[in-house]
Amino acid sequence: MPEVFIRRLSRWQAEQQREDVADVYVEAYHRVHGEEFHDRQEFLRAFAEDVQRTGFDMVVASGGGKPAAHAYGFLLDRDGEWWRELDADVPWDVEELTVSGQVFGLAELMVLPAYRRSGVATRMVEQLLLRTDAALVTLRVDPANEAGVGALRSWGWTRLGAATPPAAAVVPSVGVGVGVGVGAVTDVWCRALTP
Repeated sequence: MPEVFIRRLSRWQAEQQREDVADVYVEAYHRVHGEEFHDRQEFLRAFAEDVQRTGFDMVVASGGGKPAAHAYGFLLDRDGEWWRELDADVPWDVEELTVSGQVFGLAELMVLPAYRRSGVATRMVEQLLLRTDAALVTLRVDPANEAGVGALRSWGWTRLGAATPPAAAVVPSVGVGVGVGVGAVTDVWCRALTP
C-alpha cells in the first residue's frame, strides 16, 4: 500500500473537489448495483448543503496520488435538532454545549476498502478535530457497522443512545450513506475534546 498523506481542505477546495469526493463515496459505500447514480446525486446534494454549514471543516487522505479517504463535519445547529429523536435523555451538559455552539458533528468518514484497517481513519479524525474549538464531537453510526463501532470504542467515544430520525429529516450518519438510512435507527456517539 502506498504511503498516505492527509491534508485539510478549505470550504472552497472542498466545493471544487466535490466530484472526487462523490467518487470516493460511491466506492466506499458499495450499494445495490444500478443505484450508484442515485446514491451519488443524493450525496452531492447533501454535501453541497453541508459545505455551507457553520464551522465546516474537511480533511482528505491520498495514497499514490489518488484519493483514499475523506472526513468532514461542522458545528451542530444550536436548535438541538441533532438530539431530537434520541431514545435517552440528552445530558444537560450536552444540551448546554449544543446551545452554545460547542458541538462538532462528524458528518462523514469514508475510507476506500484498500485503505481500511491501516490507521487512516484514526489519523483523519485526529487531524479533523485539531482545529475545532468545540468541546464535544458527536456522530451517528449504523449499529450494524461493527468496524465503525469498534473504532469508536477504541478511540474513547461513548454511546449516548439510539435515534430514529423522521422520514423527512436527513441526518448525516457515518457508515450509513445518504438516503440509505433514512428512518433507520442509528447510534449516537460522542467524545469530549480537550482544549
